Amino acid sequence: MPSRINRAIELLQQDQAIYYAGHHTGHVLTYAQGIEDAQTWADYINIGMEHGAFDVVGLAEYMRGLVDGGPIRSGHRTPAVVVEAPVNGTDDANVRYNAWQFRQILGRGVHGVLLCQAETADAVRAFVEACRYPHQLAGVDPALPSPLDRMHGVTAIAPGHRLLRVGTRGRGSERTAAPIWGVDEEEYFRRCDPWPLNSDGELLLGVKIESPEGVARCEEILAVPGIGFAEMGPGDLGLSLLGRTALQPSPYPAEMQEARERVFAACRANGIAFLEGCMPETIAARLDEGVRVIAGGREDTACVGRAHQRRGMPA
Repeated sequence: MPSRINRAIELLQQDQAIYYAGHHTGHVLTYAQGIEDAQTWADYINIGMEHGAFDVVGLAEYMRGLVDGGPIRSGHRTPAVVVEAPVNGTDDANVRYNAWQFRQILGRGVHGVLLCQAETADAVRAFVEACRYPHQLAGVDPALPSPLDRMHGVTAIAPGHRLLRVGTRGRGSERTAAPIWGVDEEEYFRRCDPWPLNSDGELLLGVKIESPEGVARCEEILAVPGIGFAEMGPGDLGLSLLGRTALQPSPYPAEMQEARERVFAACRANGIAFLEGCMPETIAARLDEGVRVIAGGREDTACVGRAHQRRGMPA
Protein backbone atom coordinates (compact mmCIF):
# COMPACT_ATOMS: atom_id res chain seq x y z
CA MET A 1 0.00 0.00 0.00
CA PRO A 2 1.25 3.53 -0.75
CA SER A 3 2.44 5.55 2.23
CA ARG A 4 1.81 8.90 0.53
CA ILE A 5 -0.56 10.65 -1.89
CA ASN A 6 2.33 11.91 -4.03
CA ARG A 7 4.19 8.98 -5.60
CA ALA A 8 7.09 11.21 -6.67
CA ILE A 9 7.74 12.27 -3.08
CA GLU A 10 7.41 8.71 -1.81
CA LEU A 11 10.11 7.59 -4.25
CA LEU A 12 12.43 10.51 -3.48
CA GLN A 13 12.15 9.65 0.22
CA GLN A 14 13.49 6.21 -0.68
CA ASP A 15 16.37 7.80 -2.63
CA GLN A 16 14.82 6.42 -5.82
CA ALA A 17 14.93 8.47 -9.01
CA ILE A 18 11.67 9.72 -10.48
CA TYR A 19 10.98 9.79 -14.22
CA TYR A 20 8.58 12.18 -15.91
CA ALA A 21 6.67 12.37 -19.16
CA GLY A 22 5.04 15.41 -20.71
CA HIS A 23 6.22 18.21 -22.96
CA HIS A 24 7.23 21.74 -22.02
CA THR A 25 4.96 23.23 -24.68
CA GLY A 26 1.62 22.04 -23.37
CA HIS A 27 -0.38 18.86 -22.97
CA VAL A 28 -3.72 17.53 -24.16
CA LEU A 29 -5.86 18.52 -21.19
CA THR A 30 -9.08 16.55 -21.54
CA TYR A 31 -10.93 14.05 -19.40
CA ALA A 32 -10.26 11.30 -21.96
CA GLN A 33 -6.52 12.03 -21.99
CA GLY A 34 -6.48 11.88 -18.21
CA ILE A 35 -8.03 8.41 -18.25
CA GLU A 36 -5.40 7.29 -20.77
CA ASP A 37 -2.48 8.87 -18.88
CA ALA A 38 -3.52 7.35 -15.55
CA GLN A 39 -1.61 4.20 -16.49
CA THR A 40 1.52 6.01 -17.70
CA TRP A 41 4.94 4.43 -17.23
CA ALA A 42 6.14 7.73 -15.73
CA ASP A 43 6.26 8.61 -12.04
CA TYR A 44 4.93 12.06 -12.70
CA ILE A 45 3.43 14.02 -15.57
CA ASN A 46 4.80 17.43 -16.47
CA ILE A 47 2.24 19.95 -17.74
CA GLY A 48 4.00 22.76 -19.61
CA MET A 49 2.04 25.96 -19.11
CA GLU A 50 5.08 28.21 -19.39
CA HIS A 51 4.91 27.90 -23.18
CA GLY A 52 1.68 25.90 -23.56
CA ALA A 53 -1.79 27.31 -22.99
CA PHE A 54 -2.77 28.34 -19.46
CA ASP A 55 -5.82 26.07 -19.51
CA VAL A 56 -7.05 25.52 -15.97
CA VAL A 57 -10.48 24.35 -17.15
CA GLY A 58 -8.79 21.65 -19.19
CA LEU A 59 -6.48 20.87 -16.27
CA ALA A 60 -9.48 20.27 -14.01
CA GLU A 61 -10.97 17.82 -16.52
CA TYR A 62 -7.62 16.11 -16.99
CA MET A 63 -7.18 15.61 -13.25
CA ARG A 64 -10.71 14.18 -13.03
CA GLY A 65 -9.80 11.75 -15.81
CA LEU A 66 -6.64 10.66 -13.97
CA VAL A 67 -8.74 9.82 -10.91
CA ASP A 68 -11.31 7.87 -12.91
CA GLY A 69 -8.55 6.05 -14.81
CA GLY A 70 -6.85 4.95 -11.59
CA PRO A 71 -5.74 3.67 -9.25
CA ILE A 72 -2.34 3.22 -10.84
CA ARG A 73 -0.21 0.08 -10.64
CA SER A 74 1.68 1.25 -7.56
CA GLY A 75 -1.63 1.64 -5.73
CA HIS A 76 -1.58 5.45 -5.74
CA ARG A 77 -4.76 7.25 -6.69
CA THR A 78 -3.10 9.01 -9.66
CA PRO A 79 0.38 9.68 -11.01
CA ALA A 80 1.81 12.88 -9.59
CA VAL A 81 1.23 15.98 -11.75
CA VAL A 82 3.63 18.93 -11.78
CA VAL A 83 2.71 22.11 -13.68
CA GLU A 84 5.21 24.60 -15.09
CA ALA A 85 3.75 28.02 -14.30
CA PRO A 86 3.87 30.82 -16.91
CA VAL A 87 5.38 33.43 -14.57
CA ASN A 88 9.16 33.77 -14.53
CA GLY A 89 10.97 33.90 -11.19
CA THR A 90 13.03 36.96 -12.05
CA ASP A 91 12.19 39.02 -8.96
CA ASP A 92 9.96 39.17 -5.90
CA ALA A 93 7.41 41.62 -7.35
CA ASN A 94 6.90 39.68 -10.56
CA VAL A 95 6.14 36.50 -8.65
CA ARG A 96 3.85 38.17 -6.11
CA TYR A 97 1.84 39.97 -8.78
CA ASN A 98 1.30 36.65 -10.53
CA ALA A 99 0.58 34.51 -7.47
CA TRP A 100 -2.95 34.00 -8.82
CA GLN A 101 -1.42 31.48 -11.25
CA PHE A 102 -0.29 29.19 -8.43
CA ARG A 103 -3.69 29.42 -6.75
CA GLN A 104 -5.46 28.45 -9.96
CA ILE A 105 -3.07 25.58 -10.67
CA LEU A 106 -3.15 24.17 -7.13
CA GLY A 107 -6.91 24.48 -6.99
CA ARG A 108 -7.22 21.84 -9.69
CA GLY A 109 -5.62 19.24 -7.41
CA VAL A 110 -2.12 18.94 -8.88
CA HIS A 111 0.79 17.69 -6.81
CA GLY A 112 3.49 20.19 -7.67
CA VAL A 113 4.49 23.42 -9.39
CA LEU A 114 7.70 24.39 -11.20
CA LEU A 115 8.89 28.00 -11.24
CA CYS A 116 10.86 28.74 -14.41
CA GLN A 117 13.75 31.22 -14.81
CA ALA A 118 14.42 31.55 -11.10
CA GLU A 119 16.90 34.41 -10.68
CA THR A 120 16.65 35.64 -7.08
CA ALA A 121 16.11 34.11 -3.67
CA ASP A 122 13.40 36.70 -2.97
CA ALA A 123 11.45 35.53 -6.03
CA VAL A 124 11.70 31.91 -4.92
CA ARG A 125 10.62 32.79 -1.38
CA ALA A 126 7.59 34.55 -2.86
CA PHE A 127 6.84 31.43 -4.91
CA VAL A 128 6.98 29.11 -1.89
CA GLU A 129 4.89 31.50 0.21
CA ALA A 130 2.24 31.80 -2.52
CA CYS A 131 1.84 28.02 -2.57
CA ARG A 132 1.38 27.73 1.22
CA TYR A 133 -1.51 28.26 3.56
CA PRO A 134 -0.81 30.77 6.36
CA HIS A 135 -1.38 28.25 9.14
CA GLN A 136 1.66 26.21 8.03
CA LEU A 137 4.65 27.62 9.91
CA ALA A 138 7.60 25.32 9.19
CA GLY A 139 10.45 27.47 7.93
CA VAL A 140 8.69 30.75 8.74
CA ASP A 141 10.87 33.40 10.40
CA PRO A 142 9.98 33.39 14.13
CA ALA A 143 10.98 37.08 14.34
CA LEU A 144 8.03 38.13 12.19
CA PRO A 145 5.12 39.86 13.92
CA SER A 146 2.41 37.53 15.20
CA PRO A 147 -1.00 37.50 13.49
CA LEU A 148 -2.44 39.47 16.40
CA ASP A 149 0.35 42.03 16.18
CA ARG A 150 -0.30 42.39 12.46
CA MET A 151 -4.00 42.92 13.16
CA HIS A 152 -2.93 45.73 15.47
CA GLY A 153 -0.91 47.35 12.72
CA VAL A 154 2.59 46.03 13.32
CA THR A 155 4.21 45.76 9.92
CA ALA A 156 7.92 45.38 10.72
CA ILE A 157 9.61 42.64 8.74
CA ALA A 158 12.72 40.91 10.03
CA PRO A 159 15.93 41.51 8.06
CA GLY A 160 15.93 39.46 4.91
CA HIS A 161 17.65 36.10 5.09
CA ARG A 162 16.81 32.52 4.20
CA LEU A 163 13.62 32.11 6.23
CA LEU A 164 10.11 32.48 4.87
CA ARG A 165 7.28 34.87 5.48
CA VAL A 166 3.76 33.61 6.15
CA GLY A 167 2.01 31.76 3.34
CA THR A 168 -0.45 33.71 1.19
CA ARG A 169 -2.65 31.00 -0.34
CA GLY A 170 -6.26 31.51 0.68
CA ARG A 171 -9.02 29.03 1.33
CA GLY A 172 -11.62 28.23 -1.32
CA SER A 173 -10.00 25.79 -3.75
CA GLU A 174 -9.80 22.97 -1.21
CA ARG A 175 -13.30 21.99 -2.36
CA THR A 176 -11.99 21.17 -5.82
CA ALA A 177 -8.50 19.95 -4.92
CA ALA A 178 -9.23 17.63 -1.98
CA PRO A 179 -11.46 15.21 -3.97
CA ILE A 180 -8.67 14.75 -6.51
CA TRP A 181 -6.31 13.76 -3.71
CA GLY A 182 -8.97 11.51 -2.18
CA VAL A 183 -9.00 13.28 1.20
CA ASP A 184 -11.40 15.55 3.02
CA GLU A 185 -10.86 19.31 3.13
CA GLU A 186 -9.31 19.33 6.59
CA GLU A 187 -6.78 16.70 5.56
CA TYR A 188 -5.98 18.66 2.41
CA PHE A 189 -5.26 21.78 4.48
CA ARG A 190 -2.85 19.70 6.56
CA ARG A 191 -1.04 17.90 3.75
CA CYS A 192 -0.88 20.44 0.93
CA ASP A 193 2.43 21.90 2.05
CA PRO A 194 5.90 21.69 0.48
CA TRP A 195 8.04 18.63 1.09
CA PRO A 196 10.69 18.17 2.46
CA LEU A 197 10.21 21.39 4.48
CA ASN A 198 7.13 19.71 5.93
CA SER A 199 7.81 15.99 6.32
CA ASP A 200 4.07 15.30 5.98
CA GLY A 201 3.69 17.62 3.00
CA GLU A 202 2.53 16.24 -0.34
CA LEU A 203 3.40 19.26 -2.49
CA LEU A 204 6.54 19.12 -4.63
CA LEU A 205 7.90 22.53 -5.64
CA GLY A 206 10.72 22.95 -8.12
CA VAL A 207 12.76 25.72 -9.72
CA LYS A 208 14.49 25.96 -13.06
CA ILE A 209 17.75 27.90 -13.12
CA GLU A 210 18.24 28.84 -16.75
CA SER A 211 19.90 32.26 -17.01
CA PRO A 212 23.36 33.61 -16.16
CA GLU A 213 21.77 35.63 -13.33
CA GLY A 214 20.14 32.53 -11.90
CA VAL A 215 23.38 30.56 -11.95
CA ALA A 216 25.19 33.46 -10.27
CA ARG A 217 22.74 33.30 -7.35
CA CYS A 218 21.96 29.59 -7.35
CA GLU A 219 23.47 28.97 -3.90
CA GLU A 220 21.16 31.48 -2.19
CA ILE A 221 18.19 30.50 -4.40
CA LEU A 222 18.45 26.83 -3.49
CA ALA A 223 18.86 27.62 0.21
CA VAL A 224 15.24 28.89 0.30
CA PRO A 225 13.15 26.46 2.39
CA GLY A 226 10.38 24.61 0.58
CA ILE A 227 12.07 23.63 -2.69
CA GLY A 228 12.12 19.90 -3.46
CA PHE A 229 13.92 19.77 -6.80
CA ALA A 230 15.82 21.99 -9.21
CA GLU A 231 17.43 21.88 -12.62
CA MET A 232 19.92 23.73 -14.73
CA GLY A 233 17.80 24.49 -17.80
CA PRO A 234 20.20 23.78 -20.69
CA GLY A 235 17.96 25.08 -23.47
CA ASP A 236 17.39 28.61 -22.22
CA LEU A 237 20.80 28.84 -20.56
CA GLY A 238 22.50 27.84 -23.81
CA LEU A 239 20.49 30.53 -25.59
CA SER A 240 21.26 33.30 -23.10
CA LEU A 241 24.80 32.30 -22.16
CA LEU A 242 26.20 31.16 -25.50
CA GLY A 243 23.68 32.38 -28.07
CA ARG A 244 22.97 28.83 -29.24
CA THR A 245 19.52 28.19 -30.67
CA ALA A 246 20.16 24.45 -30.96
CA LEU A 247 19.82 22.44 -27.77
CA GLN A 248 23.27 21.30 -26.69
CA PRO A 249 23.05 17.87 -25.03
CA SER A 250 25.63 16.49 -22.65
CA PRO A 251 28.60 16.67 -22.86
CA TYR A 252 28.09 20.40 -22.44
CA PRO A 253 30.44 23.17 -23.55
CA ALA A 254 32.77 24.26 -20.76
CA GLU A 255 30.62 27.24 -19.73
CA MET A 256 27.49 25.08 -19.49
CA GLN A 257 29.35 22.36 -17.60
CA GLU A 258 30.50 24.96 -15.09
CA ALA A 259 26.90 26.07 -14.58
CA ARG A 260 25.70 22.49 -14.27
CA GLU A 261 28.27 21.65 -11.62
CA ARG A 262 27.48 24.77 -9.64
CA VAL A 263 23.71 24.16 -9.61
CA PHE A 264 24.19 20.47 -8.83
CA ALA A 265 26.51 21.32 -5.92
CA ALA A 266 23.95 23.77 -4.51
CA CYS A 267 21.28 21.06 -4.74
CA ARG A 268 23.48 18.63 -2.82
CA ALA A 269 24.26 21.24 -0.18
CA ASN A 270 20.56 21.83 0.47
CA GLY A 271 19.20 18.28 0.13
CA ILE A 272 17.35 19.10 -3.10
CA ALA A 273 16.86 16.58 -5.91
CA PHE A 274 18.68 17.52 -9.13
CA LEU A 275 16.83 17.19 -12.45
CA GLU A 276 18.63 16.31 -15.67
CA GLY A 277 17.92 14.73 -19.04
CA CYS A 278 19.15 11.16 -19.43
CA MET A 279 19.19 8.38 -22.01
CA PRO A 280 19.50 4.59 -21.57
CA GLU A 281 23.25 4.74 -22.12
CA THR A 282 23.81 7.54 -19.57
CA ILE A 283 21.24 6.86 -16.87
CA ALA A 284 23.35 4.53 -14.68
CA ALA A 285 26.23 6.99 -14.44
CA ARG A 286 23.87 9.89 -13.70
CA LEU A 287 22.13 7.92 -10.95
CA ASP A 288 25.46 6.99 -9.41
CA GLU A 289 26.38 10.68 -9.50
CA GLY A 290 23.21 11.55 -7.59
CA VAL A 291 20.74 12.80 -10.23
CA ARG A 292 17.25 11.96 -8.97
CA VAL A 293 14.71 13.62 -11.30
CA ILE A 294 14.99 12.29 -14.84
CA ALA A 295 13.94 14.22 -17.93
CA GLY A 296 13.88 12.90 -21.47
CA GLY A 297 10.47 11.29 -21.55
CA ARG A 298 11.72 7.82 -22.51
CA GLU A 299 10.30 4.66 -20.98
CA ASP A 300 13.41 2.68 -21.93
CA THR A 301 15.55 5.07 -19.88
CA ALA A 302 13.24 4.52 -16.90
CA CYS A 303 13.44 0.74 -17.29
CA VAL A 304 17.25 0.79 -17.23
CA GLY A 305 17.38 3.23 -14.33
CA ARG A 306 14.84 1.39 -12.20
CA ALA A 307 16.70 -1.87 -12.70
CA HIS A 308 20.00 -0.18 -11.83
CA GLN A 309 18.57 1.09 -8.53
CA ARG A 310 16.72 -2.20 -7.86
CA ARG A 311 13.51 -0.29 -7.42
CA GLY A 312 10.74 -2.14 -5.64
CA MET A 313 7.74 0.11 -6.30
CA PRO A 314 5.79 -0.90 -9.43
CA ALA A 315 5.98 1.56 -12.32
